[in-house]
Amino acid sequence: MNGKHEKTKDILKWFEEVTKIPRCSKHEEKICQWLMNWAQENGFDTKMDNTGNILIKIPASSGYENSPVVVIQGHVDMVCEKTPDSTHDFSKDPIKLIYDGDWLTADKTTLGADNGIAIAMAIVLALDKELAHPPLEFLFTVDEETGLTGVNALEPGFIEGKILINVDSEDEGYFTVGCAGGMNTYLSLPLHFEEVSADFIPYKLKAGGMKGGHSGIDINAEKANAIKILGRTLFSIKKEVDIKLIDIKGGSAHNAIPRDAEAHLYIPRDGIQRVTELINQFENTLKVEFNNTDPDIQLSLQEDKENDHGQALSSEETQKIVELILAVPHGVDAMSVDIENLVETSNNFANIKIEENTLKILTSQRSSIVSRLEALTERIESVVRIAGGSAQSGDGYPPWQPNMDSPLLKMSTELYEKTFNKKPVVEVIHAGLECGIIGEKNPGMDMISIGPTLKYPHSPDEKIHIGTIGKVWDFLVVLLKELK
Repeated sequence: MNGKHEKTKDILKWFEEVTKIPRCSKHEEKICQWLMNWAQENGFDTKMDNTGNILIKIPASSGYENSPVVVIQGHVDMVCEKTPDSTHDFSKDPIKLIYDGDWLTADKTTLGADNGIAIAMAIVLALDKELAHPPLEFLFTVDEETGLTGVNALEPGFIEGKILINVDSEDEGYFTVGCAGGMNTYLSLPLHFEEVSADFIPYKLKAGGMKGGHSGIDINAEKANAIKILGRTLFSIKKEVDIKLIDIKGGSAHNAIPRDAEAHLYIPRDGIQRVTELINQFENTLKVEFNNTDPDIQLSLQEDKENDHGQALSSEETQKIVELILAVPHGVDAMSVDIENLVETSNNFANIKIEENTLKILTSQRSSIVSRLEALTERIESVVRIAGGSAQSGDGYPPWQPNMDSPLLKMSTELYEKTFNKKPVVEVIHAGLECGIIGEKNPGMDMISIGPTLKYPHSPDEKIHIGTIGKVWDFLVVLLKELK
């Protein structure tokens, strides 16, 4: 393990404990119970609401009893992604950690430092009896990664503090003071299967080798979306060969750019050679197109006797699905005209599957402007309705509008510069944070988001820079001492 900072070692020790506990989004029962047990064993007052959100109260240190309450906030769930060849079972297997110099990563799975590192840092903070700090409230929310469900259900008054430090940012030395709002949309298209003649042979077409990533942070990186790649591949084939879809699936979490997708299809016996040629040609095209972002992108075709059910979608319905995949947008829709290099509005084509004779698509829109978020959502809904389907969008969550006159931001900026002899970067991000909802439910909340440096969250390449953990700790210690 690299990193000589003593508190880094303590934090990583607790983080390793956290990684042993299953905590995929919507399945956080064990981590929540573990946290409740830890709090009770250490004599801290704690409570849990009906959704599973947890509040743990840490008494003030001597001399800070009358100081304003400070909320330290993070979420307990993680995005559970793994490589196609991984046998990891997130419901019971501990995350296998790999220390690689200055970085900590996992073996073919997401690491869960987003946001398990916040849990670990909070525990070490609570157990350090020598620190000077105000009364603290640890707010741990559930189901953040699938649409901020936990914080959306947070009741006003659940927390007392009016100063909040969110520990869910992913660049040390950056203070996040605003973020995009978001909304998920579910598209449905009814399908009809028909008999296929013996002249058709079942095959499986796979699109893989893509890096994926966080649909907020990485959406402007022009990474390949496996669903869109698969759709383009099918379109290039369909122009010459009468293929018929049996099944299609790809993507996982709403906030992860899809890395893998596959289609099961019937190919006419006399068209198999041409389909193989077209796939090889298109793969070469893709390797040139995504040379800088996804150099390992690959297409593969193999016979698929397991899906030889004798039924498939008609040529017309196959064409409709392929064109729907092409028509649903993915990527950056607009850049901010107010903040340089900030993505204003985007969409992630997150998931596709066929279930109960229905094509189901999940998209996830983000924007820092509510009207633009609504406009993009309406455009996506219109696309599926034109194809003969239906759409349903969730309530979404609001953007966190930055307050550049925040007293907490002013104090944090001055303390950071004094501590590290350099100015922090103050930013607004395109990813979603829970601060916007917390602020909406608790008017007058002064908030900032910080965190150690993470790379490639929401993908099996996720890793955390060990040296930055100690820097975040040192800054937290100085800041809490001043919040008297």
